[in-house]
Amino acid sequence: MAYPQKVFSKTSFPESSFISRRRQVVYDNTLLYQLNVLKTTGRYDAFKLKWHPSYNDKPDVWPVPNHLFWDSDVAKWIEGACYFLQWKENPEIDAAVKELVDMIRSAQQPDGYLNIHFTVVEPQKRFTNLRDLHELYNAGHLIEAALAHNEHYQNDLLLEPILKYVELLCKTFGPEPQQKHGYPGHPEIELALLRLYEKTNVPEHLNLARYFIEERGNPTGQDGRHYYDVESEARGDRENERPVYWPVNRSYWYQQAHKPIIEQETIEGHSVRAMYLLTAVADLVRLDGTNNKSMKDALERLWLNMTDKKMYLTGGIGAQKQWEGFGIDYFLPSGTDEGGCYAETCAAIGVMMLAERLLQLDLDGKYADIMELCFYNAVMTGMSATGKQFTYVNQLASSEADLSKRAEWFTCACCPPNVTRLLGYIGGYLWSFDVRDEKSVQVNVHMFSSASLTIPVGGSVLELEQNSNWPWEGKINFSLRNSSDVSATIKLRIPNWAETWEIAPKPPSSHLEKGYLILPADWVKANPSFELNIPLKPRFISPHPYTNQDIVALARGPLVYCVEDFDNAWVEDHFKSLVLDLASVVDESQVSAKEMGEPYVALTVQGVPSFLDVGMKGTENSPFGSVAYRQTGVIENLHFIPYALRDNRGGKGHMRVGIRRKH
Repeated sequence: MAYPQKVFSKTSFPESSFISRRRQVVYDNTLLYQLNVLKTTGRYDAFKLKWHPSYNDKPDVWPVPNHLFWDSDVAKWIEGACYFLQWKENPEIDAAVKELVDMIRSAQQPDGYLNIHFTVVEPQKRFTNLRDLHELYNAGHLIEAALAHNEHYQNDLLLEPILKYVELLCKTFGPEPQQKHGYPGHPEIELALLRLYEKTNVPEHLNLARYFIEERGNPTGQDGRHYYDVESEARGDRENERPVYWPVNRSYWYQQAHKPIIEQETIEGHSVRAMYLLTAVADLVRLDGTNNKSMKDALERLWLNMTDKKMYLTGGIGAQKQWEGFGIDYFLPSGTDEGGCYAETCAAIGVMMLAERLLQLDLDGKYADIMELCFYNAVMTGMSATGKQFTYVNQLASSEADLSKRAEWFTCACCPPNVTRLLGYIGGYLWSFDVRDEKSVQVNVHMFSSASLTIPVGGSVLELEQNSNWPWEGKINFSLRNSSDVSATIKLRIPNWAETWEIAPKPPSSHLEKGYLILPADWVKANPSFELNIPLKPRFISPHPYTNQDIVALARGPLVYCVEDFDNAWVEDHFKSLVLDLASVVDESQVSAKEMGEPYVALTVQGVPSFLDVGMKGTENSPFGSVAYRQTGVIENLHFIPYALRDNRGGKGHMRVGIRRKH
């Protein structure tokens, strides 16, 4: 099964849709905006290996220098740019890519080494702090950029130096006595090496990825000790000196290195690292087939722990700010003043990456459901309608300490270019296909949009088109063309939240197999055009009772909704005292607002809302279990918008997804 970064080019978006409009914004605004930021902050010229004043800055997050990620910031921009250039030419972006590639080539050291910080700032400290300093993470993003560049330009100008760098890494790391028995503190290179192996078929690329994955967490990996212990001692770290993101010494769970992956019972630590690691694990299991049962069991175990006990209603993951990651089971507060909520944009993209790989192992709708949930909520909220403001953290409730506001950029700027590159190859997430032979193919439809897929099958080119206004309307029209000589089986995902659905003409069976409706090849041949209708209507959703979050939220289709002060100007407390009655009538309306970048469906809860009367005199002596409510005639109803569209119209920054449930 091919990677979405490879097959996305077989998907086009001929009709206007949510996805195509977002992609157009990135092409028109975001790529050039981010390019300008790269230039004005020093990132663009950093591969010239000149000293930049910011290299003297005190780290915001000790011991990680603020500029340490600049390699990856540039690499992700190149990768995203190449995806969009496959779609449309742009001379300015094309020229920037070519200049950056020239600078990267010139920055490579004679032995193949390629890293800004450890060439300019601390050249004597190469590979001395894998735990904290992101050398291999940066290398992974350079690999992915090289693959995208090679695919678009059909040359090896970037791939050549990257292959030389990887050759050095293969010599440096591994099980042999003369090699370092280490692995990256921030996984990324593992999934990149597996993608590289698909391109090169060089066994060393697969072997290094496997080594990094399987060696991780080995308590006796280096001279009978944990590699990070040996590395720390060699650096001369003081006994009680630890990174600010560790609550206690040896918090190796932060890096998912506290024990081997196959022994890990729960998802722990930094959420982005966990997702990138497990994406690579899933891909390795795919390559190994049935020979890696222990890894596959660990994948399923950790996925279930995450989705059942550590995921927000929006698909966001990570409740703890200190380590940007997971808390204990069911610890899912909505905002800072309630105990936390991080839900980093990159982490949600990582969930999508993992879900897509898991779908290659097991075509189960539970993975696609989460993939779609993340995309339309936890990921798409990460970029403004203009494509020029971004979020790093995506809390489900604002507070005075953390308003619902996007930023123009970040010191650690992983999220903005990550959204860019995702939207560049998003077509690879909509569907997957398997050409069985020269006369037959199976197409699995995971997500809906207006899009067209072309598949070479033997001497024919099969085209499957879906036309819809998803996620605002639930009617999807499918058309299969050039199918006379091809036997095409289609599997359609039916979302788990769908109460009802229908397809016309009626297929021979409406039975769902792991969330997918199977349309047999003979039925498809007789009905090359058909319509799937999934009624979209408002519904209430709630987190698990064990979260102790007695709240409800509104959803419609794949979208989760929120209240914000722009539509509810009376709010003074971030909707903290607001109470929602489940018996309320919920109306929907079509809204066209230019500043949203999207005609959308708004929801309105009719009736005068209630509030907790927390300021009532004597409440501290009220009978156990009693709750006092108050109402005000000034407020006639509550207005909700999709969480993905928040903070596009100004306002005070008051926002909330989950509202207290009225009893």
